[in-house]
Amino acid sequence: MTKPPRSALPLPRYVERKPLRAGAWAYFFHVPSWAKKDGCLVQSAPLGTDYEEAVKRAEEIFLPAFDEWRTGGAPSPSSKSPAVIKTGTLDWMFAEYRVDRRYKKLSPKQKRNHEVGFKLVGGYVLKDGTRLGQKSLSAIDTGIADDLYEKLLVVKVTDERGNTVERERKTTVNHAMKSCRRAWFICARRHPKMVVDGSIPMVNPFAKMGLESSDRETPTATYEELVAFRTKAVALGLSSLATAALIGWEWLQREKDIFAAFTVDHYRPKDMLRMVRVVDEKTDNISWIPLFDDAGAPLYPELMAELDAIKRERIGGLMLVRDWGSRLPWPTWPKPEEPDFTHMSRKVKEVIRAAGLRDELSFRSFRHGGFTETGDAELTDREIMAQGRHTSPKVLPKYVKRTTKQIATGTKKRRAARTKDGHLSE
Repeated sequence: MTKPPRSALPLPRYVERKPLRAGAWAYFFHVPSWAKKDGCLVQSAPLGTDYEEAVKRAEEIFLPAFDEWRTGGAPSPSSKSPAVIKTGTLDWMFAEYRVDRRYKKLSPKQKRNHEVGFKLVGGYVLKDGTRLGQKSLSAIDTGIADDLYEKLLVVKVTDERGNTVERERKTTVNHAMKSCRRAWFICARRHPKMVVDGSIPMVNPFAKMGLESSDRETPTATYEELVAFRTKAVALGLSSLATAALIGWEWLQREKDIFAAFTVDHYRPKDMLRMVRVVDEKTDNISWIPLFDDAGAPLYPELMAELDAIKRERIGGLMLVRDWGSRLPWPTWPKPEEPDFTHMSRKVKEVIRAAGLRDELSFRSFRHGGFTETGDAELTDREIMAQGRHTSPKVLPKYVKRTTKQIATGTKKRRAARTKDGHLSE
């Protein structure tokens, strides 16, 4: 066998290269013998023939896990250093997916959903006391996946009276199965020739499971709940969240539009003092919403008063920011164009619980409540379309045009219905 030309490329710790017959190098991560004798859980593993990929896997998976073991760390089943487990297991599959470019380009929310699924499935304790994540991929078949689904579907919880009740969590378990299905396909693509206990199973046990969508819809807030939320938010020093909830209700906007796109200059600019510029990031649509009717009466008196007060104190930037410290934006941006609303969502949940509202409510519930109000106010389809800025042919005929007059008329109908029910807003 002729050895390939010697490479001068540096290698990470415990990574070795070996010549192949084809005149190329193969790379391996080797746990030192002294570490094996001391009970190191990290396993030696092949890293492939691509230098950059081998270095990347060694530095992002194996070395962090090895260093964690050396320093006495005991990673949990959901640890970000999953190389603590044996190559070819379910945990290893999750680890391979995490370092793949297709996982890295996901939004923070999508990654969190995947991690919840990996923890739920990989952390399932079997009868022998081991976790499913420790099992070899070749030992997991469709029967095991289906059985696991049924066992995870129903969970026992304790209600407010201390009684144990069973609750179905179909949405959560469905997401978990889909996450495993995705990770399996990606891992098989990354390692098409990888040998695990003889062969990688050709059938993805998490595919074609016949998952049925949950009947659960986004909980819809009532107007009374909106008022209670806003009152408590102000009392807790979070007036920006109170204003944001009202924007979601009145203008039917999503959290991304409200917290990451709505700027001070969008509201009553000098050349459009009677309008507000509304951006829908999802549809890439820009609309102008009238703030006054033909007689000059404000269409959104409460909301306009709050936004006018904010604009008097701020020259530019996002309209709604955090209510403390240096007034940072509510979202963070781990990646450009991908705002993360984790902190905002947690604060909203704190307000909901402090106000004694239904725990299933979320910020999204206020937008859904606004849509429900349009129906209760008997708006026409054309008026609802103008209010929500929808263009889908599933809602209205394909070429129906919307006008600012439709928006103004619809808004007045909504406020009239609200006042009729005793919800005086002036």
